[in-house]
Amino acid sequence: MQIQFAKAKRRLAMAALGLSAFLSSSTIGAGAQQSARAADGKDQPYVIEYYYKAKWGHAEEFLALFKKNHYPVLKKEIELGRMLKVSMTVPRYHTTEDGRWDYRVTIVFTNAAIANDNFDSSALIKQLYPDQESYKKEERQRFEILDAHWDLPVKDVDLEAR
Repeated sequence: MQIQFAKAKRRLAMAALGLSAFLSSSTIGAGAQQSARAADGKDQPYVIEYYYKAKWGHAEEFLALFKKNHYPVLKKEIELGRMLKVSMTVPRYHTTEDGRWDYRVTIVFTNAAIANDNFDSSALIKQLYPDQESYKKEERQRFEILDAHWDLPVKDVDLEAR
C-alpha cells in the first residue's frame, strides 16, 4: 500500500513539474525571449529536451519505433528550416527508478516562435508514411510502452558573464 502511494505521489510530482515547466516556458519564457529578440533584433536558437522513460524491457522497442516513425519527420523539419539539429543521448549508468529516463532527445529549433507555433506535421507524415493505419498503430505502441515523458525547454548559462 505504501509503495503504491509513493509511486502515485512521485507521478503526481513529475506531472506537476512537467506542467510547471511547460506553462512557464510557453508563457513567460517565450514572451520574455520574444521581447528580448525584438529589442536587440537577434533571432536566437531555442532548445527543448524531450525525456522518455520506457517500461522495463521496452527501451529498445521504443528506440526502434522512434527511429522508424518519428525521426524521419524531425529530419524533414530540419530540411524545412524549422529546426537546426536533433540529437539523442542515453545515460551511461543507471539512476534511481524515480529519476530514471532512457532517452533524451534534444531539438534545437530555429527560434522560440517556431518552437511554439503549433506546426501541423500531418502533411509530412502522410507523405512519409502512405500506410497511415500501420503508422498510427506503431505510434500508439511507441507511447503505450512509456512510463513517462516530459519536455524541458533549456537555455545556456554564460558562466563568464558578470
